[in-house]
Amino acid sequence: MAGNDWVNSYLEAILDVGKGIDADKSSLLLRERGRFSPARYFVEEVITGFDETDLYKTWVRAAAMRSPQERNTRLENMCWRIWNLTRKKKQIEGEEALRLSKRRLEREKGRREATADMSEDLSEGEKGDAVGDLSAHGDSTRGRVPRINSVDAFDALASQHKDKKMYIVLISIHGLIRGENMELGRDSDTGGQVKYVVELARALGSTPGVYRVDLLTRQIAAPDVDWSYGEPTEMLAPRNSENCMHDEMGESGGAYIIRIPFGPRDKYIPKERLWPYIQEFVDGALGHIMQISKALGEQIGGGEPIWPVVIHGHYADAGDSAALLSGALNVPMVFTGHSLGRDKLEQLLKQGRQTREEINSMYKIMRRIEGEELCLDASEIIITSTRQEVEEQWNLYDGFDVILAKKLRARIKRGVSCFGRYMPRTAVIPPGMEFSHIVVHDVDSDGDVEGAEDVSASDPPIWSEIMRFFTNPRKPMILALARPDPKKNLTTLVRAFGECRPLQHLANLTLIMGNRDNIDEMSSTNSAVLTTILKLIDKYDLYGQVAYPKHHKQSDVPDIYRLAARTKGVFINPAFIEPFGLTLIEAAAHGLPIVATKNGGPVDIHRVLDNGILVDPHDQNAIADALYKLVSDKQLWARCRQNGLKNIHLFSWTEHCKTYLSKIAVLRPRHPQWKKSEDNAENSESDSPGNSLRDIQDISLNLRLSLDGEKAEDSGTIENTLDSEDNRANELIMKLKKGVVRATRKDGSSEKADQSGSNKLPMLRRRQHIFVIAVDSVSNEDLIEIIKSAFETTRAERSSGSVGFVLSTCLTISEIHSLLISRGLLPTDFDAFVCNSGSDLYYPSSNSEDMVSPSELPFTIDLDYHSQIEYRWGGEGLRRTLVRWAASLVENKGENEEKVVVEDEERSSTFCLAFKVINTQRVPHVKELRKLMRIQALRCHVLYSHDGTKLHFIPVLASRSQALRYLYIRWGLELSNMVVFVGESGDTDYEGLLGGVRKTIILKGSFNNAPSHLHAARAYPLEDVVAFDNSNIVQTEGFSSNDIKSALQKFCILKD
Repeated sequence: MAGNDWVNSYLEAILDVGKGIDADKSSLLLRERGRFSPARYFVEEVITGFDETDLYKTWVRAAAMRSPQERNTRLENMCWRIWNLTRKKKQIEGEEALRLSKRRLEREKGRREATADMSEDLSEGEKGDAVGDLSAHGDSTRGRVPRINSVDAFDALASQHKDKKMYIVLISIHGLIRGENMELGRDSDTGGQVKYVVELARALGSTPGVYRVDLLTRQIAAPDVDWSYGEPTEMLAPRNSENCMHDEMGESGGAYIIRIPFGPRDKYIPKERLWPYIQEFVDGALGHIMQISKALGEQIGGGEPIWPVVIHGHYADAGDSAALLSGALNVPMVFTGHSLGRDKLEQLLKQGRQTREEINSMYKIMRRIEGEELCLDASEIIITSTRQEVEEQWNLYDGFDVILAKKLRARIKRGVSCFGRYMPRTAVIPPGMEFSHIVVHDVDSDGDVEGAEDVSASDPPIWSEIMRFFTNPRKPMILALARPDPKKNLTTLVRAFGECRPLQHLANLTLIMGNRDNIDEMSSTNSAVLTTILKLIDKYDLYGQVAYPKHHKQSDVPDIYRLAARTKGVFINPAFIEPFGLTLIEAAAHGLPIVATKNGGPVDIHRVLDNGILVDPHDQNAIADALYKLVSDKQLWARCRQNGLKNIHLFSWTEHCKTYLSKIAVLRPRHPQWKKSEDNAENSESDSPGNSLRDIQDISLNLRLSLDGEKAEDSGTIENTLDSEDNRANELIMKLKKGVVRATRKDGSSEKADQSGSNKLPMLRRRQHIFVIAVDSVSNEDLIEIIKSAFETTRAERSSGSVGFVLSTCLTISEIHSLLISRGLLPTDFDAFVCNSGSDLYYPSSNSEDMVSPSELPFTIDLDYHSQIEYRWGGEGLRRTLVRWAASLVENKGENEEKVVVEDEERSSTFCLAFKVINTQRVPHVKELRKLMRIQALRCHVLYSHDGTKLHFIPVLASRSQALRYLYIRWGLELSNMVVFVGESGDTDYEGLLGGVRKTIILKGSFNNAPSHLHAARAYPLEDVVAFDNSNIVQTEGFSSNDIKSALQKFCILKD
């Protein structure tokens, strides 16, 4: 390139422009000193429009140019792109380095504070546990894959569970899911996860002790997908019918795919766009589970519902759904991430193509990450395929910390309090495989495969397609099966083979790199890798020794493994990092020894199978040496083959289910339960689960009922002791004489049930519609006017009893009472009150005699609701951390310090820790507070009021929307018959009130106050999680009777 003029102009332009590019600078485009300046042109105009994927094509076009001037211009273009790409990557790397450093400091600070709270000194056991031993509840996985290796042990487990009738719910909501002819690879949502969940459901359904398995997914009736995805129910037939005890399978037993309709009915949409419809799925799934639980109870439960023993979410969207279902039903939850958002975000940022904002816009990654954090808050067990996923991926999350998990586990082993801190267990359970269809050739004593010399016309067509590449097809085959992706490291494999002459003499190399018609039509990244491989084959003159067929079917893959085994070959996975390595298990099942990367899942697989050699994927000499060793040493090859075949059953679905059920078996059973009512008249009308109603007590509440004087030190671990009826009555009489009756969890069991025959609670079950007033963005005066307008609009329906009202707010019950009475309304105008941001549920008492003195309020507190939400509540340990945090927030004003947040003891209750926000400008945003809590393993739901002056910490699975689901479970109030009134904005739980099968009326107008700036710092836009075009959401201007009537008529609730 004579003169290299483009280099000089490149350097001159950098000197002219400096560190940045002035976008406002006038263009000096086409001419400089009488000639065109490509350097200046690309600095000013083209540099911001680069696309890294075009670099290779640019190089190819430049190299093909005959004109030196044109070639120089194209090369200059490419240099500018590379320069800008490098600069952008460096900038992002710097920002990420600062962010990671800050995160590391935050985590270390959180650990120190958590350790300070857990004041006892660490024992030697706490200090000495291996980092790999990650379970917070004492399950050691050190030095082995945590599975049941003893058949006798599982036989005992199966015998123990054979009389049990377990109901298991699996959830996987994206992609196209069906039992047969799965369209794997159709799109990015229909891949390995689809096959995994279907086969897991099928295998569990055939396991002793499991009566029914439901795999819940999305019902799709779109014209561009097969009709089978619109079928509501599909039964999964067991693979091995002889192992399935059909005589024990009842009317509803077995494994099923259940398709729940949610989102657009006629559209198949990608997983990134499913988030606005999660609430709708949860409501539909809740209805299904309730129906099946009752049906199973009638069939095999003696009339008592058979609740799921576990709800298992797969991927972030299903995990978020499982957490809400787990909280609503009080059922244990487990979670499998499959792939994780934080890991994907870091990988995308490292590529330097997109900013964090662009990534979030495309992938909704921040909503996904928050869903995964919620899974850590709610799950009993996190199931992974490998340790690498735990140690390197889950450890990126605020809610999981390997070191803190060790400390908590050691304390639990010793029976020492963790002060309200919780960490989910981790269980490494590799995916299962079905091996019954695999036929393995026998080998002789020298390691020769019988029939290896035989070739016939009956051989699979793919064999001849591969063999045609080889000069000597009888040499052992080195097989690699991976798409041509840089991460799969196939180019290093070809270099290793090409530079090792002894290996070339002994073996052939087969590369199965997906399907292609034309290299130019492939993605730029894949085409670049494939082109490089072809050039390496030419460079090392490997023609006749390397096969790279253009096409193969999924059904050909087992035959390809068989061919490699028939030639006494070796399977290799040289990826830079392999999350699991399913192909290694498939190869071992066909009798192939393996060479695999030492990074990731293959380490766990090799530990179990002991059937090959692990290598550094960056060391091509090590790769060549390992391959040569296996193909040249027949005894080693035979030993690795036999080890793999002997141990492969440990990766079967049967073994997977054994381990899975052994983990579930140790979970503390939780399910909806309440005492039977002593009022037989009410009991006979009950529609609640199990046909039993608890004697919810009518309590005379003191206006100061929310004082924390009797709060438990650690509500998450309280076990209440029931007193005798005499003691309960005497204790209540003494309290009434003193005029003090408190609604706390401790003395809730010692309060006398109402025997007045009040029909208020049965009326809840008779309502045709429930109107929920949850307007946070208005003044108290406007709130009362909204209530009165709603009352006026539904006067006739209220009189007939077909419509009832619920008030949902962040206020305490005493504040609500004062507000209603002062505005001329009665508590009995409402059926229920959801108070303290969803942490308390009250019913008004219709018996005026309950009011012992003017200072007391007659209300019924639902203690069963507390039993539903108390899961992982930090109690006193959480309060102590929050008080210390509040004390650390001060504003310096000269020599004085003013507090920013102070504890609000008057408004706090057992399950709501309330704080007053004095300076809203200095207090952290919700996402920062959530991070602070999670880093210290404190699980809670953080909420700011609409104006930012109230800050509430409630149980992690409590919320106002969850309280409405509880009313459905407890009293049978259909969610689709609920209408929720909200303002244009609300408290930080606002988004939860907008979705689901409920109807929502958004009251718009100038009466809405502007929300606090604290609500502006959302981790993701509201539009990412709420479908405002949903037919269940109606917006109306104003709150007059006519406005409300018009909105209700759109829902066909009121007639014209």
